[in-house]
Amino acid sequence: MSKNQKMTAGAAWLFIMAWRDFKASAGKLSLFMVSIVLGVAAIVSIQSFGETLKDNIALQSKALMGADFKIESDNALTEDALQIVDSLGGADAEEISFASMALFPKNGATKLLQVRGISEGFPFYGEIETQPETAGRNFGKLNGALVDATVMLQLGVEVGDTVKIGEVRLPVVGELKNLPGSNAVFSAIAPPVVIPYSYVEQTGLVQLGSRIDYQYYFKAPKADMQLLEDRIGDRLDAAEADLDTHTSTSDRLGRRYENFGKFLNLVGFVALLLGCVGIASATTIYIREKLRSVAVLKCLGATRKQAFLIYLIQIAAIGLLGGILGTALGLALQQLFPVLLEGLLPVDVKITWSAPVIAMGIFIGMFMSVLFALYPLLSTLYVSPLQTLRFTEDAGSQSRSTAILVSGIILLFIFLFSLWLLGDWKYALAFLGGIVVTFSILAGIARLFMRLLRRYFPTSWSFTSRQSLRNLFRPRNQTVVLILAIGVGSFLISTLYFTKDMLLAQANLDSSTQQANMILLDVQRDQMPLVAQKLRANDLTPLDEVPIVTMRVHSINGRDVADIKTDTTTQISRWILNHEFRTTYRDSLIGSESLKEGSFTPRIEDGTEPVPVSVSDNFAQDAVVAIGDRVTFNVQGRLLETTIGSIRLVDWSRLQLNFSVVFPAGVLEQAPQFGVITTQVPNSEVSAAIQRILVKDYANVSILDLRQVLNVIEDLLTKISYIINFMAFFSILIGIIVLLGAVRTSKYQRIRESVLLRTMGAKSKQILRIQGLEYLYLGLLGALSGILLSLIGSLMLAYFAFDTTFIPSWVPFAVLLPGITLLVVIIGLANSRSVIKSSPLEVLRKEAR
Repeated sequence: MSKNQKMTAGAAWLFIMAWRDFKASAGKLSLFMVSIVLGVAAIVSIQSFGETLKDNIALQSKALMGADFKIESDNALTEDALQIVDSLGGADAEEISFASMALFPKNGATKLLQVRGISEGFPFYGEIETQPETAGRNFGKLNGALVDATVMLQLGVEVGDTVKIGEVRLPVVGELKNLPGSNAVFSAIAPPVVIPYSYVEQTGLVQLGSRIDYQYYFKAPKADMQLLEDRIGDRLDAAEADLDTHTSTSDRLGRRYENFGKFLNLVGFVALLLGCVGIASATTIYIREKLRSVAVLKCLGATRKQAFLIYLIQIAAIGLLGGILGTALGLALQQLFPVLLEGLLPVDVKITWSAPVIAMGIFIGMFMSVLFALYPLLSTLYVSPLQTLRFTEDAGSQSRSTAILVSGIILLFIFLFSLWLLGDWKYALAFLGGIVVTFSILAGIARLFMRLLRRYFPTSWSFTSRQSLRNLFRPRNQTVVLILAIGVGSFLISTLYFTKDMLLAQANLDSSTQQANMILLDVQRDQMPLVAQKLRANDLTPLDEVPIVTMRVHSINGRDVADIKTDTTTQISRWILNHEFRTTYRDSLIGSESLKEGSFTPRIEDGTEPVPVSVSDNFAQDAVVAIGDRVTFNVQGRLLETTIGSIRLVDWSRLQLNFSVVFPAGVLEQAPQFGVITTQVPNSEVSAAIQRILVKDYANVSILDLRQVLNVIEDLLTKISYIINFMAFFSILIGIIVLLGAVRTSKYQRIRESVLLRTMGAKSKQILRIQGLEYLYLGLLGALSGILLSLIGSLMLAYFAFDTTFIPSWVPFAVLLPGITLLVVIIGLANSRSVIKSSPLEVLRKEAR
């Protein structure tokens, strides 16, 4: 027989032996294969949906924008910018947009809307979706308005009614369902209303202080977008305008949802790791039971390598099958994502399959199964044929160096896989550290618990109570793996609740205090006292009357903005150089601010220069300035020298008026300005009434009801939490599967123990109580450890990331803790039922078979 034939026969024999041995004990590892299936499904569903979304955004990028590219600015275009537009052959369509209150005379209803004055011909790709369908194409010819369909439904407005925007009244000619360039989140706060471009000036709303966006759309299907960006991008930047191409829009949206996908991938990866912990535990017990069989094989002439490969093939086959089933389940589950993320996605998603993701799912299932089972599998190499006659539990143990090597390989793989998911080695290293710390703490808690039990064992307790505690630290116990499974699942779920509550608490409006919940924007200088008086006449108190002066940075430490922009080595952020700052002046700090450096100057005499200003810490960081540095501002044509007098920490998450730059009183009072007034309304009825009054008398004033903003934030977080809960569900489900598998595996070990107890006279109720108490301890300790660990993590998150006070949610303690504990007890008792119901002799016969 040739060498190749011998190798073929040897390989076939290994597979046959692996299959025969596996058939006899497949049930002991089948549940852990399910955990691999679920873990792979979690990652594949996210990866596949992410690839699908990226492809859909790329295909629909032109329809998202409605054009091939656009030039935009928050001011009328400068001469330089206009020259660039002319060099491109002129814009094919134009748009002016701004936020404004709209009045519906039919019922007196008012609403803050995003007014979009669009010229004819737009969009070039896609369409304005309306009801009736022809309204989107003909609203310009009909001299009418398209109003957001949801707004029309909420306010009882119908096609044919009238909408008043500023000084213009237009008939409503259609319900607006979808519009290229709309932002779903912003549209929830200020829904769009489309009017003909020619009516924008007639509204009388393009005034000082109004946030006006100018957009110029171009149709150039054959143009190279990257070449265009290279040719005019920097020139437009210098002319205080921006170029946005359909490809850059696609990339930007892809990155936005890619970041969310990375987070979900990590949740799925943790779920998969949890399943692998179960695989490692089950394999350890499984191989211990097979050591005598390995010894017999070696007595019959099998080599160390052959014995090792038989069981390696078994685990690899389980992993391969788990990877295939998990990939198929993941591809099916991704169908749910468009439903869960409805309203958050920028495009209509057509689900497709990605070949690389399918290959990754199958590979990851098999590879991780083998990797985490490798350490117990190596025990087969150290089994002596003498163990057929003399068996000891430590006979298959290997050296500490082997354990360190396998552990190192596992950690390296986790780091490389998380690096692939995150794309940043620092984040990947932090994730690896977090995993190691979390798993180490939970394992440490379990081992400490067992050590304390041994040392302070309650000898005075009843027999059943003592026996249940002994089971927790008996040889071959499952305490560590069960607490890991329960604890990690509880940790993920409770961290979700804590973080969600933390985010909502930052935006919470307390009606019992004098906190503003309505903001009046774009109030002209001469209107400030009149609007304040109107509020008082309607039993509302103006809480803040904040003057706002617009300006731009002209130079920093003597260097002009134009010079800084040409410096490719500068560390100054581009937004500092291009942004039109809305600043204010006052003589004190407010509640959302605290002094970080320097001293706040409350007031100076007019004419004093340089003026000591206070800047936010993010302004100081992005402008690369410190206390004493000089910044010259262009205040609507007048250059004003300032020096950095103080740096403030600003809590931007608080729903109140915060500013990057604050001037002392006595400097800007005579500058062209507009104002913002805040007040508190007790309920929605009063809010609606005052909005109707103000819109009627002051059409230019925009009104923002912060309670409406809070509702949008809550809806957004709720939708996001759906998908996070969906992924965290995998962790809990895998934890349950690991628990089921561990309990089932441990059941085979306890059969003789239970039979012995029953033979000695123990009743079924006593055995059930012993096991029920044991699982009660495990469930309570695992769930409580996970929740407390997440509590500590959330506290650190609140302090370091959100800079806020953390008030824990009651849900994990009141629902998750008892729920998981009860589930553990039920699973444990259900797995023990067969032993309790059968006679001792029958159980021993089954075990022998």
